[in-house]
Amino acid sequence: MRKTLPSNSILSEEVLLRRRENVFLILAGFFLSAMAILNLIGLTKFIQIGPLSVAVGILPYPLTFLCTDLISELYGRKRASFLVWVGLGMNGFILIILWLGHLIPAVSPERMPPWQLLSLAAPVSLPNGSIVEGSVELFQLISACTSGVVFASMVAYITAQFSDVYLFHFWKKLTQGRHLWLRNNGSTLISQFIDSFMVILITFGAAFSRGDIGFAALMNLFLGNYAFKLIAALLDTAPFYLGTYYLKHYLQAEQEIG
Repeated sequence: MRKTLPSNSILSEEVLLRRRENVFLILAGFFLSAMAILNLIGLTKFIQIGPLSVAVGILPYPLTFLCTDLISELYGRKRASFLVWVGLGMNGFILIILWLGHLIPAVSPERMPPWQLLSLAAPVSLPNGSIVEGSVELFQLISACTSGVVFASMVAYITAQFSDVYLFHFWKKLTQGRHLWLRNNGSTLISQFIDSFMVILITFGAAFSRGDIGFAALMNLFLGNYAFKLIAALLDTAPFYLGTYYLKHYLQAEQEIG
């Protein structure tokens, strides 16, 4: 019968390396999945959470900051920065696929599935500024809600995520490794503010300049976006503490793994 090793057992280098790489892969997988969900469903629906009105794509986004904070704490700044670059490349890949989808011609009308073309009862202004009426492809509607979000998130993402990683290690160095709550919340709250401001500005800036959306509505979008992320950031303090405590024992990592 296979015995379970106690938490303080010294594991072989092979087992320890496999554990550490598996945990990194899981955290990176959640990070990239949350980014993909944000970009794919983005502005396709706005939902009401208490007094907050937010885009449905934002729901998994706070998870990205928890993942980068855990990776920063366990694996160090280089690994966290590497994951941020991978996420940026993934955003670029999504834009390439959307571009190819527009470039490649659609199948002939007789071969189109019934859901490919939608009939609109009235003209609709899309997030990218175009106005469609009559029949429109489902892909056109989805990509109009997605492409702008992907571009905005790429700009905001690279700024906010690197700010998060930098600030996390700034607080960690300043407090000499103490006060987990400070580096977790201090880095996330500031970087989430940067992210919310840039995403709303880039995504809806053109609509605001055209007069399609007013200043009050723009501010409501920003405040709702940031308030949701702020609450989520505060709520993830407990999971961050638990994750750090458990994983440091599981990975036998008293210091950054690197």
